[in-house]
Amino acid sequence: MTQTTKNDIASASRKKINAILGQLLSDAIDFYSQTKQAHWNVKGENFIALHELFDSLATEVGDAVDTIAERIMQLGGSAQGTVRVAAKKSRLGEYPLDIIASQDHVDALSSALAKFNSYARKGIDETSAIGDAVTADMLTGITRGLDKQLWFVESHLKRK
Repeated sequence: MTQTTKNDIASASRKKINAILGQLLSDAIDFYSQTKQAHWNVKGENFIALHELFDSLATEVGDAVDTIAERIMQLGGSAQGTVRVAAKKSRLGEYPLDIIASQDHVDALSSALAKFNSYARKGIDETSAIGDAVTADMLTGITRGLDKQLWFVESHLKRK
């Protein structure tokens, strides 16, 4: 669906950008729920540190969800952000629901975060190629913050 806007990005370009952002919105909503799953269920070593870290990550991902959805609206699109839409469209793997141990959550969450960031980086390149520096910059900011979060999460991985 395209809304009327006086945004000077060509309509065809806005549709392409919104398709990219709509996909990232679904990925981000899925990732947010995976982060909360880890936050609620982590047990073991460093419980409180990980519980708080995962909640902080969820807050940052929630902000990214809102930013992406609002950009879709700015470009005359329709932000489709229900859980059901996200479940159908997300490219992230299923989060393992049976894990409890802190290291298992750190591994699963860092993998999902790295995957989301790779999709966001691809979105940076794609929206830049379309000529939308604003969306590319927005995605760069999101990815910059989530790369830092990946570092925080991965810092809890036990190295062999």
